[in-house]
Amino acid sequence: METEPCYEAHNDPGVMATDSEVKEAIFGLVDGNSLNELPRAPAEEDEELFGSEQAETQRSAAENKDTEIKSPSDPEQESGETGCKAVKKFKKSNSWKMVRFQDPSTEDDVLERDSSTESLFPEYATQEWTSTSFEDLFMAEDWTEITEDRLLRKKVLEPGTPQGPHPAWDQEVTVKMQCVLEDRTVVEKDCKLVFVIGEGDVNQALEECVMSMQKGEITLLLTDSQYAYGLLGREPDIPAWAPLLYQLQLLDFREKPDPLTLPIADRIRIGNQKRETGNFHFQREEYSLAARAYCVALDVLTTRSKDGNDVGVKEEEEEVQDYRVKCLNNLATTQVRLEQFDEALHTSRDVLTLEPNNVKALFRVGKLLSDKSEYKEAMEVLKKALKLEPATKAIHVELSKLVKRQSGGKETQEWKPKPAEMLGDNIAPFLIPSKKKPSGISWKFILGALVVALGSLVTSMILTARN
Repeated sequence: METEPCYEAHNDPGVMATDSEVKEAIFGLVDGNSLNELPRAPAEEDEELFGSEQAETQRSAAENKDTEIKSPSDPEQESGETGCKAVKKFKKSNSWKMVRFQDPSTEDDVLERDSSTESLFPEYATQEWTSTSFEDLFMAEDWTEITEDRLLRKKVLEPGTPQGPHPAWDQEVTVKMQCVLEDRTVVEKDCKLVFVIGEGDVNQALEECVMSMQKGEITLLLTDSQYAYGLLGREPDIPAWAPLLYQLQLLDFREKPDPLTLPIADRIRIGNQKRETGNFHFQREEYSLAARAYCVALDVLTTRSKDGNDVGVKEEEEEVQDYRVKCLNNLATTQVRLEQFDEALHTSRDVLTLEPNNVKALFRVGKLLSDKSEYKEAMEVLKKALKLEPATKAIHVELSKLVKRQSGGKETQEWKPKPAEMLGDNIAPFLIPSKKKPSGISWKFILGALVVALGSLVTSMILTARN
């Protein structure tokens, strides 16, 4: 949910940000790369503070080149510099971002998305796969219904292990699959797709289907857009409301490995992939799915290790902590979108536990406390944020609002931005009495009344003379 944190220099003390600028600075995305710091917010019309922000989300989706979080104080460039080849391979792929729980020894077996036109199932090039219209397939009698609404159907081409078990929720599955649109354009293909059922790594259609399959089974899967990519589609290859046809084979399934048994480098890789999945859902305004993905990422991004005395391990654990901070900020932003304000406040405080000078978290905590009428604590938090980033316009605006709230809504005081070197613990110099309009009757009003009276008198005299 945020990204490139660009702070606007506050050159003109008299210029104040709009509410939408403040809102986007606290909770908004700019380009979908991250959710960590205060971004530059363009001037927009005032909106509800916690309402839908479709324009921000569209900007996020349009610039979704990299889903890593950047911050001014974080010089690390996260474009695949985790030392894991699998990360780079995933970044080259346009397909859904999948989490692959695996040992480093098998990392070379990770296959990139195959965009070639060569079929993965040449022996099953049936008419249904190559030419039959989707409308006819939805009406066909020899297909099995996976859901009662007849919008998710399958046809077994080759049965799996007789009397074998089926994959269950929270298990890791490995499938070979390819997917086409109704015009038979190939939009997805993977010889070894690994995902965990229930963690949102793939669309709902694949999760529902694999739970009905047995090991070795090859099947055709026909899904309505409701179980795939819905009204938004998936840029650039799947249009809105597009039904999809899959060929897939269940290669294997097993219990999901405990991430704590994996090396720290793998935890970082997996955690970032989960965070990318969360960012994908956030950009689509699927906030519940985004929150779930961020929570899974936080479960993986843990620093518990048996080799804590090793210098290299310590560095990796510090990197894990940095990613946890970013993921927590993403989660807090998502919770605000879900109007889970208490949870967002708790999550933001978790950020400050790990990184006390995180301006984004300080700003969010101050704003949420102010909304809860906890003005004293909110003032202290916002003052700290202003000391760290005195040129950030949004903090000045929020402090101005907070001062007005403390005064009972009366505009007797107003926060005015001051030079950074004047900032201290005492905020009295920053509270400048607002200009009051002089009381009494305006002379313009009196003059107007006299003109009207004279006009009425002249009119009355003329009418009397005529009579």
